Amino acid sequence: MEATVIDINGLRKSFGKKEVLRDVSLKIPSGCVFALLGENGAGKTTLMRMLMGYSRPDAGEMQVAGLSPQKDTFVLRRKVGYVSDMPALYEWMTVAEIAWFCSAFFKEDYSTNFAQWASQFELPQTTRIRHLSKGMRAKTALALVLAADPEVLLFDEPTSGLDPLVRRDFLRSMVDLAAQGKTVVISSHQVQEIERVADRVAILHQGKLVLAGGLEELKDSISLLQFSMRDPLTMPPEPIASLNPIHYTLQGRTTRLAVRDLRPDFIEQLRDDENISDVRVVRPSLEDLFVIATRVSQSPPWQKQEQRELQSSELQKIKVLS
Repeated sequence: MEATVIDINGLRKSFGKKEVLRDVSLKIPSGCVFALLGENGAGKTTLMRMLMGYSRPDAGEMQVAGLSPQKDTFVLRRKVGYVSDMPALYEWMTVAEIAWFCSAFFKEDYSTNFAQWASQFELPQTTRIRHLSKGMRAKTALALVLAADPEVLLFDEPTSGLDPLVRRDFLRSMVDLAAQGKTVVISSHQVQEIERVADRVAILHQGKLVLAGGLEELKDSISLLQFSMRDPLTMPPEPIASLNPIHYTLQGRTTRLAVRDLRPDFIEQLRDDENISDVRVVRPSLEDLFVIATRVSQSPPWQKQEQRELQSSELQKIKVLS
């Protein structure tokens, strides 16, 4: 059984009348790359700041590496590394000077560790922070965090504004860290990039956790069925009319359905129908899962009220995976 490093139960947070987090519960195991996804304003940054003890919840409990962010704040910050999308660095210091400054807060091997990471990231040690490119600033912030050898790493939109090569190297280093047994949590809305590195994902939508689980498990749980109807105004054949899709869209003559437990013989029936063409079944990408979780589904024209209720229950089966 996987050990839980981050345990979140019933978290709520409001700013004024705006409810930013709504009853969020989540368990994150050790030694994985965990992606926290959501649109801008979904509550990702608020959650990350709470995990570091920078903000307090209105309700709920959290533990990170066995510590309470509210009660054990200073001890926790020695065990957990945090990098925001715009890390605050002393602009007038050189790279070497800011490493020397930070070394006073950590163990004796901090400076040695930093030198190793600085070499790996090819950081210009004598250059002042204000003269660094955004990519080099990001690498400097990462080296400063990694030098403390934290058990857990929290990154809030870490690749925002970086060029493609820097983003690729950054994300690759996250996989390497997870392979060393560290837990890496990355908050992002860059779905396609995150898919290449994440073991597990959670999706926030309007402050609510709507999807969570192992990425491959989530992809295996549903199928995307796509087909065209020569006469889109006619009723579809009985096999389609009996489906209770998790998600439905219609663009021109093309119908796209997200369904669970799609049988192979069902596909053959569609291909034999004269009114149906271009039948395709694909495994969903993380971007597809993101759309299913965050976009309101249209209602199929053939679907009755009781089927719509079943559609909602089918979606819940996907969302509770963890």
